[in-house]
Amino acid sequence: MVKIKAVATQLPPFSRTTKEIIPYVKEWMRGQDERLQRKAVKIMGNAGIDKRYSIVDANEMFLARSFEEKNKLYIKGTLPLAEGALRKALEKANWSAKELDYIITVSCTGFMIPSIDAYLINSVGLRQDVVRLPVTKMGCAAGVSGVLYAKNFLKANPGKRAAVIAIESPMSTFQREDFSMVNIVSSAIFGDGAACVLLSSAEDEEGPSILNEGMYHFFDATHMMGFELKNSGLHMVLDPSVPETIAEHFPRIIYPFLEKSNTTIENINHLVFHPGGKKIVHTIESIFGALGKNIDDTKEVLRRYGNMSSATILYVLERFMDKDIAKGEQGLMLSFGPGFSAQKILLEW
Repeated sequence: MVKIKAVATQLPPFSRTTKEIIPYVKEWMRGQDERLQRKAVKIMGNAGIDKRYSIVDANEMFLARSFEEKNKLYIKGTLPLAEGALRKALEKANWSAKELDYIITVSCTGFMIPSIDAYLINSVGLRQDVVRLPVTKMGCAAGVSGVLYAKNFLKANPGKRAAVIAIESPMSTFQREDFSMVNIVSSAIFGDGAACVLLSSAEDEEGPSILNEGMYHFFDATHMMGFELKNSGLHMVLDPSVPETIAEHFPRIIYPFLEKSNTTIENINHLVFHPGGKKIVHTIESIFGALGKNIDDTKEVLRRYGNMSSATILYVLERFMDKDIAKGEQGLMLSFGPGFSAQKILLEW
């Protein structure tokens, strides 16, 4: 049985409250239609986020940058985040870096070749034979995807240990000259951050077990979420129909998966849901609320940090790992990402 041993998070050095950010938004929108200016400020203020963290301070966020400059900013800022999250997780688990057999890194907000995991081999001191898997292009779903891949590695190799590290800097993708509603909304809901989850297939390890995992792919929905690569960098693609589409597909996403896992929604005590944004959270909350469940931890992570893409669900998972949860209780990890797809993991403490 594969178990989750520890989860740790790492925030960037810069942060601003929503109240502090709004003057910058007003300055950015100067010269645009007055209605659009008011709407941008309203969207930022009503996003349900108290504070956003970033690898660059707000004083520099709205400067003009080329795609090359944005990507260099991503590389410089995310490397220390990845290392910090991994070191914290190893300390929590009381593991040494050389005990890791697999390292999976997930990110979609910048490009690096070699990938971040290659740098961690040197900076953290991993073994020379550690197996690497860098994952990109999975968007917000990649935090769950990485855990899913690690689980399958470990299930096939008993007695091994793995690290999954999610590192994202959506702020590095900010488009200064794009005043579209999609860019305004994404600027309001996203923030930077990193997280690491450690897993083990050793028999004597403690932590919640992964009972099952799966993916659900929406047909003819590749237009709904992702990035469009342009000369100025990565431009967010976010269809406004995402919350309604999730609600429509929800029964097919959840119930067959739980049935296949020999459990029911009534047995799910803990919901580890990715906080994509206020509208998506409200949609999922209404669905689970009708079933007598809550996503309070998801809402709290969104309020404190915003959407940090793939890393965010691991911030939610950390909150559950820090709780005193009774043996036998079950939890469901759920996130959505480009494709359009849903990623699911069933946990049991």
